[in-house]
Amino acid sequence: MKKLNTLIKELHSFLILWITQSLSSLGSSMTNFALVIWSYQEQGSALSTALLSVCSYAPYVIMSIFAGALSDKWNKKITMLVSDSVAALCTVVVMVLLLTGRLEIWHLYVLNGINGLMNTIQQPAADVTITLLTPSKHYQKVSGFRSFSNSLNTILTPVLATAILAFWGLQAVIWIDLVTFVVAFFSLVCFIKIPQIPREEEQKETVLQSAFSGLRYLKENRGILDLILFLAAINFIASIYDAALPAMILSKADNIALGTVNTVIGIATLAGSILVSLVPEPKSRVRVICNTLLLSMSTENFVLAFADDLPLWCVGAFLGWISIPIMNANMDVIFREKIPVSMQGRVFSARNTLQFFTIPLGLFLGGALVDTVFEPLMAKQAAGSLLTNLFGMGKGSGAQMLFFLIGIVGVIVCLVFRRDSHIWALEDIAKNKE
Repeated sequence: MKKLNTLIKELHSFLILWITQSLSSLGSSMTNFALVIWSYQEQGSALSTALLSVCSYAPYVIMSIFAGALSDKWNKKITMLVSDSVAALCTVVVMVLLLTGRLEIWHLYVLNGINGLMNTIQQPAADVTITLLTPSKHYQKVSGFRSFSNSLNTILTPVLATAILAFWGLQAVIWIDLVTFVVAFFSLVCFIKIPQIPREEEQKETVLQSAFSGLRYLKENRGILDLILFLAAINFIASIYDAALPAMILSKADNIALGTVNTVIGIATLAGSILVSLVPEPKSRVRVICNTLLLSMSTENFVLAFADDLPLWCVGAFLGWISIPIMNANMDVIFREKIPVSMQGRVFSARNTLQFFTIPLGLFLGGALVDTVFEPLMAKQAAGSLLTNLFGMGKGSGAQMLFFLIGIVGVIVCLVFRRDSHIWALEDIAKNKE
């Protein structure tokens, strides 16, 4: 009990921020989930639905490198408050358009683009804030807490959103989103004091100079750069998966099945988050990162490719996602320990640009491949052919064929980066510091 009280005292500000922001994130995730269902029901296209995420990620990737430079110069609390407020205003616009019967898919593309820009500005400020509020000895534990809340949100989002949609409609989901925003906003204003960083040198730099200093840091630290590129390749594969999953499940089953699979993903990541919070620090963080990503790539994609029923989809989802929080926690510790706190905003933003630029590309490609290549290809196959025996028949079988191919590519990517000597050199750097 004494250790628990000490932990709460040392992480008091972080815990307030974590709990309230997680609540707000749950509200936003419920709205996003409901709008994905709405858009697929309206359009019936994997590409149209995937473009919602593309519009969110595109400004994030393009502007992220400059957002980090600004984040290092701006007040962290004000940056987070303004960014969250604009995002909430976009949600209000969706509500107004919905109530007046004027909501169209292109409205969501525009609003998602604005939300993506706000997230671009908010995230580096939030990442540095967590570093400032957290003693270094608690980095892995805090990363586990964050993975825990993300996992819990993944579990609750489809369950709550589906239930609220069924009984009260999309408007009720949006109202909950707005209420959770208000709670997080006033908690940040009233109860959290964020320490300031000495910024004499940074203040002399222009935004462009500051932005490129993040890239220069990565160029001079090849192990960190290659680790980021590893994640960029994995994100490309994972975003193709994200585009294909709703199309496959909604074609072969219904909203409840999609919600169930997403809930299992949340349960898996929740289990992984609890595990990483309890286990001692590993001897080799790089080995953990490589092994967990290989496990993820070599399981779920192949199960989804060959399975046609909900229980097996759930098994695949659990195997594919249980190791992701463990990977994220070890990656997070490497970044926070290696990168100086005065540089983290710029370096994290450079990382975001490099690590996440593949996501909109993968989402767009995944949606396009499902709609224009694999579904038409499978529709032409005769019953009893090799492809129909492997991947089934009817709408959704093309997405299953795509899962098979990205599973193979994912395994190859993991094996290639596992042999990267620059990434393994990070282990030697850590040992020399001890």
